[in-house]
Amino acid sequence: MDPIIEVVALLLGFLGWVMVGVAIPNRYWKTSTIDGSVITTSTIYENLWMSCATDSTGVHNCREFPSLLALSGYIQASRALMIASVVVGTFGIVCTLIGMQCSKAGGDNLILKGRIAGIGGVFFLLQGICTMIAVSWYAFNITQDFFSPVNLYGTRFELGEGLYIGWCSAVLAICGGSCLLCACNFARDEKGPYPYNAGGRTVYSVAANSRREAASTYDRNAYV
Repeated sequence: MDPIIEVVALLLGFLGWVMVGVAIPNRYWKTSTIDGSVITTSTIYENLWMSCATDSTGVHNCREFPSLLALSGYIQASRALMIASVVVGTFGIVCTLIGMQCSKAGGDNLILKGRIAGIGGVFFLLQGICTMIAVSWYAFNITQDFFSPVNLYGTRFELGEGLYIGWCSAVLAICGGSCLLCACNFARDEKGPYPYNAGGRTVYSVAANSRREAASTYDRNAYV
């Protein structure tokens, strides 16, 4: 494996992992602005954990979701997927650090180190897939509620910056995992060549045949 590809893949996976940590606590997963007078204009924004509102004077009021079971299914699933993404990404970083050629943690067996790096690439891919599913599912529900004819006069939310951070994180993690999987060495240990034996028959050399013929001639001459 090329050490440069290893370093680039590790950086991509690490940046994706960091951005997942930034996206999870980000408050602006969906935002809505209620226009009115100067006093009544306010902004409502939510994420996976709380709902907040701010008025034109800059006062923020946040309320955590009181019950886990009372939440919508997609919010619960997005929470679980984002947390799983952080955990899987941590395993990916550790495996990649061990499997890098410049690392002494995995010994000097390059075949084994390449396989460990490939496992790290799989973890990075799982991280990106979990993040992509979570933010895309959340965004789908936002757009579905926005264009729903039932919600014509209710509060309409739009995509927030937290979703874009999550999408960027997923793309970086998937790119890093793909680089590791495409460049790592999964080859088996090389073994020496075996002698060729055609049809299971014993192959005798010319020198051995000459010695055998000379010995038989000598035996015949001994009785003359």
